[in-house]
Amino acid sequence: MKRIQYIRIVAEQGARMPSPAADTILTNANVVTMDPRRPHAEAIAIRGGRVLAVADAAAMTDLVGDVTEVRDLRGRTVTPGLIDAHLHPIQGLDLAAGCDLAGIVTADALLRALRAEADRVVGDDDPWVRAWNLDYDVFHDLPRTAAAIDDAVRGLPALIVLFDGHTALASTEALRRTGIDRAIAFADTAEVVVDADGRPTGELREMSAFWPVIDAAPAWLRQERLDRARTLLAGLGASGLTGGCIMDGTASDLDLLSDLDALGLPVRIVTAIDHQPGFDEARTQANIALRDRAGSRWRAGLVKLYADGVVETGTAWLYEPDSAGGGNTPFWGDVATYERTVRRYAEAGFQIATHAIGDRAIGSAIDAYLAVERPASGASHRIEHLETLADADLARLAAAGITASIQPLHMQWRKPDGSDDWSTRLGPERSARAWRAGDMLRAGVPLALGSDWPIAQSDARVGLAWAMLRRTPGDRDAFVFEPEQRLTAMQALHGATRGAALAQGDADLGILAPGTRADYAVWEESPLEVSPDDLVSLPVLETAIDGRPTSGPTA
Repeated sequence: MKRIQYIRIVAEQGARMPSPAADTILTNANVVTMDPRRPHAEAIAIRGGRVLAVADAAAMTDLVGDVTEVRDLRGRTVTPGLIDAHLHPIQGLDLAAGCDLAGIVTADALLRALRAEADRVVGDDDPWVRAWNLDYDVFHDLPRTAAAIDDAVRGLPALIVLFDGHTALASTEALRRTGIDRAIAFADTAEVVVDADGRPTGELREMSAFWPVIDAAPAWLRQERLDRARTLLAGLGASGLTGGCIMDGTASDLDLLSDLDALGLPVRIVTAIDHQPGFDEARTQANIALRDRAGSRWRAGLVKLYADGVVETGTAWLYEPDSAGGGNTPFWGDVATYERTVRRYAEAGFQIATHAIGDRAIGSAIDAYLAVERPASGASHRIEHLETLADADLARLAAAGITASIQPLHMQWRKPDGSDDWSTRLGPERSARAWRAGDMLRAGVPLALGSDWPIAQSDARVGLAWAMLRRTPGDRDAFVFEPEQRLTAMQALHGATRGAALAQGDADLGILAPGTRADYAVWEESPLEVSPDDLVSLPVLETAIDGRPTSGPTA
């Protein structure tokens, strides 16, 4: 791989220098600006962390000063830095603990993996078997019970988090350690699944049910959390990411971000504050007090609510019941309370993000948003996921200008014959209304793309490829889901740059234009021109925030 050539040009003694001169000029480049006024250019000038000029290479001569660094990119492509519109890098440290079960779809493979993990941890001071990223398909031939895994985990406390982060399976010893011995009433739709005799089976639906088990397990030391979070965030640059919107948060998470910022955050972060249905007035006021917390590369100002759960366990909220009779219950027992909570945070100046997967949950979120003002920042309120969307609500989203924040790469767990749990629960009609990215753009809905890590890969190139292909990248014979919903390369890139920036209220990000922040990515070739199948391995040579490299050869 050729490296970027660096050239320092020093002005001749006595030459007249324009004011202001650039700190850095990137020249001989293919610049994709995402600015409709000038979509492409050959060079960018940067001063004080912002774009000074975007123009042809010849026009940059007058911006060269005595300390200007001119960098010849030798035809490489520059885009705005990508932004992951929805991820969980802090909460994910607890969800993505232990053994990664990606790709395991049979009972035998699962039990082998759990035995190996149990053998690995058995010598620990307080051994727990932790695992994550498990496909629901495993439970087509294995009961979703503690008894089914107890032998494999050698009788140790164990917790397996399924890929969507909304369902977990605990071993008998984990249930005992946590004191879960009966059904529990929650403020949301969380459930400790019990058998006919009222005894917990081990299946725990939604975070309110399984987070006490996580709390009972050994916790990371604070320095470990810092190190792991920083490593994870630093790795995002390898796929062109310079920012992300964190969709969970507590006061302690903001403290962690502040500590990371002091060490040098490798990406720019906007973080939501989490609000659950059971929060009382004191907790609500404490959340509201966090609105303006910020650091040099992070800020709050967003609140995350839930309108439902997930399709696979029947906790998604639907207009009509699913095939198993589920989908009838909103996440909040009283929808009016959800609506009042939206109003409370909107009046306090927050941007609202609502997790809504089922069609009725989406409709309910739209109803609540229509009753409140837009954030003062000018950003719209936003809905996360929108996995099955009704036609009437598509039109309402567009008319209201509500942002749709979606993750097309979540389709990787679907099966062409519709035998996966998601498709089976919804049936063919609602499954055909899946991740309607193309329809959203045609209707005029603002669109942002993200990964939802650790639910799916954090590599932005994989997400872009799924948005364009709607099939497994690299497998040209793979089944294409709803081909009419495929995005063009420019549409996908917009969703991961300008669309994601506007979704979080940052008008000066996701675009390379005079006055905007100089957050950018340098690619070996143009992500707009390579095949989507090849995009997943397209090298990103460098990322930069405020014009200063954060990854790549100069970081």
